[in-house]
Amino acid sequence: MSRTRHYRDLIAWQKAMDLARLAYEQTETFPNSETFGLRMQIRRSAVSIASHIAEAHGRLNDTEMRKGLGSSRAALNEFETQVELAKSLSFLQPEAADRVLDLASEVGKLINGLIGVLVQA
Repeated sequence: MSRTRHYRDLIAWQKAMDLARLAYEQTETFPNSETFGLRMQIRRSAVSIASHIAEAHGRLNDTEMRKGLGSSRAALNEFETQVELAKSLSFLQPEAADRVLDLASEVGKLINGLIGVLVQA
């Protein structure tokens, strides 16, 4: 696979950054009791998605890059689970949670697309 010059050029990374910003925005209104609970877990996992994409881009070969993208996909699964929990606890309104999960799904498709390209290489 020919790589982009910089991880910032990857649409998957750009969308993952949008997701992280949205996660911060949507968790701002969580109850104070969740300051160090679910609010921080959602934010941490959202940041991990983009961070793992950036880290994967810096790997020395496609096999290692695929492993890094797998970590990003795992962080995405963790994130989606936490958002679903926040929705079920009414920390997030259904419309807000759906907006977050729609963007998460888009990021997941982009990550899977990158993995698919690496597998075919």
